[in-house]
Amino acid sequence: MDKDQSNQEKNQTNFEDDQTLTNRQGHPVTNNQNIRTVGNRGPATLENYDFIEKISHFDREKVPERIVHARGAGAHGYFEAYGTVGDEPVSKYTRAKLFQEKGKQTPVFVRFSTVVHGLHSPETVRDPRGFAVKFYTEDGNWDLVGNNLKIFFIRDAMKFPDMIHAFRPDPVTNIQDARRFFDFCANSPESFHMVTLVYSPWGIPANYRMMQGSGVNTYKWVNQEGKAVLVKYHWEPKQGIKNLTVKEAEEIQGKNFNHATQDLYEAIERGDYPEWELFVQIMEDGPHPELDFDPLDDTKLWPNDQFPWLPVGKMVLNKNPENFHNEVEQVAFGTGVLVDGLDFSDDKMLQGRTFSYSDTQRYRVGANYLQLPINAAKKRVATNQEGGQLRYYNDKAPGQNLHVNYEPSSMGGLKEAEQSGKEYTPHIEGDLVRDSIDRENNTKQAGETYRNFEQWEKDELINNLVNDLAICPKVLQDKMIALAEEADEEYGRRLREGIAYKMKTKNTEEIAEEFHPLGAKDAAQAVNDAIKKARNSKPY
Repeated sequence: MDKDQSNQEKNQTNFEDDQTLTNRQGHPVTNNQNIRTVGNRGPATLENYDFIEKISHFDREKVPERIVHARGAGAHGYFEAYGTVGDEPVSKYTRAKLFQEKGKQTPVFVRFSTVVHGLHSPETVRDPRGFAVKFYTEDGNWDLVGNNLKIFFIRDAMKFPDMIHAFRPDPVTNIQDARRFFDFCANSPESFHMVTLVYSPWGIPANYRMMQGSGVNTYKWVNQEGKAVLVKYHWEPKQGIKNLTVKEAEEIQGKNFNHATQDLYEAIERGDYPEWELFVQIMEDGPHPELDFDPLDDTKLWPNDQFPWLPVGKMVLNKNPENFHNEVEQVAFGTGVLVDGLDFSDDKMLQGRTFSYSDTQRYRVGANYLQLPINAAKKRVATNQEGGQLRYYNDKAPGQNLHVNYEPSSMGGLKEAEQSGKEYTPHIEGDLVRDSIDRENNTKQAGETYRNFEQWEKDELINNLVNDLAICPKVLQDKMIALAEEADEEYGRRLREGIAYKMKTKNTEEIAEEFHPLGAKDAAQAVNDAIKKARNSKPY
């Protein structure tokens, strides 16, 4: 050891290597067990810098919870294109690059979620499931944001906040209340088809790997000539589809309220990579007056005998997140995130969601949420955007004049891209109105869905509806029965008889005082059981 090295070590106050704990300033932390105090009992002093930095970051380490889709799980993978749509070249319908070549792989990140409940709610709740896919394409990101079910409760974005308020816990009791749910749905008859699905076993998927996905909204594909068609997206799991009854869900929840997240994580860890095939339905653009529904109505299915499912590719999830917060919690999706060859339809829910989703991400994660690695495009990015909270690099082009953060410019600023495909220019004409779309036809497809259910699914649907409608005022019962009768004679009759029997065999006052989440059988009994079955303990 030479003299200089010896003196250097004598002057060192600590030693560090690559594994040494530091604070965010890079300072090595030499005592991570105790704050600085007057004597070993305190009080503490204000200049506890390491403690203050540690605890103040801890106080802020969770971003605001999503208003909807708070509880979720996610994974990385890839999408592999077939190069065709059915038996035809995909280029006939869209010029989107990710679909064009057979075998072309595009990285993806997928987030599955429940919709209504909070960040740590059970994964066995009766609720639609979110199914959102971020494609990191060579043209930038494409977000396909949807649910496991193929339709929705409403067809107009104006009603979305009211719908979520009705489905979420009561603002006074903080308990989800089936009466509030049915109060909204009975007075929004377009929701009846979705109610039929959510109250059937399809309302409780067995896990995330074994459920379908859907874009729900109507989008458009645009080809090189600027011609557009309407399109619907559907994900079909190669693992098969499995749903749960209330009894099965209660048993699972009693053992593990993280079962779906654990199932996804462990399947990927053991190399059992889940796969989905992506199908599209295609319809010529236009109002289609020959149909008994509007193709832009999110409460309706497109019949597959008229508009067949056409395969366009498959998705494989093969890598778990390295950090849940950084990836699953901070990933940000938006229905407006499209690439060339994909476009919006006039779907009123889609139009409203396109503003809402990106606006929510700026509120939750910050103005620069797109600079986070999980959200950033996997290609070059060059913008004239400046500043904002937590901005940590300038997305400028190589050689760009950094004094020029505007366009147009003759002094070395960014320039517009040249359009190669023909611009899609739909013709729009009409009065500005606040009207519902025509051809509402609110119950026909609900009846078709009911008749297509297997007998055990029908039985479960009726039992679940009866259980929750029994606590509702008669005016709501009558409205829901009328919708069921309009949908299908047997559906309405069984619902009417079931409610009547339930009301006869249970004390009306007791029913009126119950609160319970959707489809939660014997919820009031559970409150009493917690007292009756608990064991007394002595204070300590």
